[in-house]
Amino acid sequence: MALEFSQAVRRIPVYPAAEGYGDSDSLARLASNESAEPPLPEVVRAATRALGSLNRYPDPTNAELRRALSDRYDVPASRIAIGNGSCDVLLAAGEALLEPGAEVVYAWPSFSVYPQLSAATGARAITVQLDTEQRLDLDAMAREVTVACRLVIVCNPNNPTSTAVSTERVAAFLERIPPHVCVIVDEAYCEFRTDEDPDSSLDLLARHPNLALLRTFSKVYGLCGLRVGFALCGSEELPRALDQVRQPFFCNAVAQAAATEALKHQDAVADRVVRTVAARIEMDERLRALGLAPADSQANFCWFDLGEGRDEDEVVRGLGERGVLVRAGSSLGRPGALRVTYGLPEENRRLVDALGELL
Repeated sequence: MALEFSQAVRRIPVYPAAEGYGDSDSLARLASNESAEPPLPEVVRAATRALGSLNRYPDPTNAELRRALSDRYDVPASRIAIGNGSCDVLLAAGEALLEPGAEVVYAWPSFSVYPQLSAATGARAITVQLDTEQRLDLDAMAREVTVACRLVIVCNPNNPTSTAVSTERVAAFLERIPPHVCVIVDEAYCEFRTDEDPDSSLDLLARHPNLALLRTFSKVYGLCGLRVGFALCGSEELPRALDQVRQPFFCNAVAQAAATEALKHQDAVADRVVRTVAARIEMDERLRALGLAPADSQANFCWFDLGEGRDEDEVVRGLGERGVLVRAGSSLGRPGALRVTYGLPEENRRLVDALGELL
């Protein structure tokens, strides 16, 4: 007799992870929006020092990391939630807020983890199409918020389309959301924005206790392999609820040490952003020269349609044969498109040359 699993297991979609793990280092890995640059030496040393105490459990309160984040963002430590990556915070929010009969609203296509929240909890997911410029349609999202809604997710910049909406528009949107509805603004890529101050959204926390700004150490800090995310919250309620529904010790000791050290090197982070933006400008210009039209990226990746008559699977396969890994749009909610991370200069040239051959 086969094992009988819960309804939730049958509902939850499998996360569409990128391919190429364990393959040759000669590949241009442009599929997962990782940093092309390794962690800073000081961060590696901090992580190494933490290895000596692995016989002890990590601090379950993440106190040192929360203090460092509090100093960095001027948000009380009691209103900061830590997670095993930002996905951990999202999934815990789903468990804490959602249940059968409740609703969650988010745009689509957007981050692939969002559908798991409703599937795991039995809540109803309401998805809203992007506008014609592949940006969030906040007016349409606000219209979908009903008395049953418990959670709204605003991915800004949006993954996979790379586009962003202004903090001014997010502020106007928040004014339309009832105070019983939690709004998570997922800002995993906000440090790469050049259209406005990446920290301009912090001012919204004082006016909206139902708001949480979700960020990560995986992208600009280059710590994907350690999985550290955090939420800056408008009140202490959400961090308390998240801790209630999660296992203890959800952020390991090495991750806490590395993330705390990484926050001390904001000048190096700014330098990384400069290099990423330069890569963004150069690659987007070369893509346009191929007749492609990348969206207006405010992230460390680009998004573009392949155009009529071009087979997505064939292009992705052809790039893979040339040692370039990218993400197919069909796995991210939009067939016929590609999402490509901005990598090192030689990786970006390799991608564009390979696309030129294939197209």
